[in-house]
Amino acid sequence: MTESRVPVSAAEVYDDLGGAYEEAFGHQPSSAALDHLVEVLRPGSRVLDLGSGTGWPVAATVAAAGHEVMGYDVSETMVRLARERVPAARFDRADMRTLDFTPGTWDAVLVFFSMLQLPRPEQDAMVAKVAGWLAPGGYCVLGTVPSDIDGVTAEWMGHWIQVYSYSIPVLRQRFEEAGLRIMREDLVHFEPKTPDAAPEPQVYLTARKPIDG
Repeated sequence: MTESRVPVSAAEVYDDLGGAYEEAFGHQPSSAALDHLVEVLRPGSRVLDLGSGTGWPVAATVAAAGHEVMGYDVSETMVRLARERVPAARFDRADMRTLDFTPGTWDAVLVFFSMLQLPRPEQDAMVAKVAGWLAPGGYCVLGTVPSDIDGVTAEWMGHWIQVYSYSIPVLRQRFEEAGLRIMREDLVHFEPKTPDAAPEPQVYLTARKPIDG
């Protein structure tokens, strides 16, 4: 547990948490959004998972449906666990902000709770990048805690972190400004399986890049 109230990086948090994160959050109620995604994707689609964590349940669900999944996470521990848990997918260590792909590379991009420690301008930049990386007709699914939070320091699972997020209307606006069309919105109440994390609202936004550009 972090003794100081000075926020630590995402890599430090998740390297320390390891499998404890999956134990607390591996039952996230994301099945509706994931089931919809695997239903609409063409067979063998190329899927990018940004902030892939232990690979469960997101990468595991998509890979089990026969899609080609490439996951990146800033935590070496998470990458190691994901490789063990989801051998059907590929995983590597990287900060999502450093990634660069040819426009149109991916049929879907998944961003599940991995931007909460990114300042808002960096979140905006990532949404724009994701829109560019998607093939025409491709999908982006974002999972996050919707709230008007800009750099609040909070204790989470024994670590002090700095949190950034947007309300749902602003999230919709950011997607639309990037040229993505919201297809569905799943708002749920989540109960972690640990006393170290509090219950929270979660939203899963599914957006599509127009086929006509």
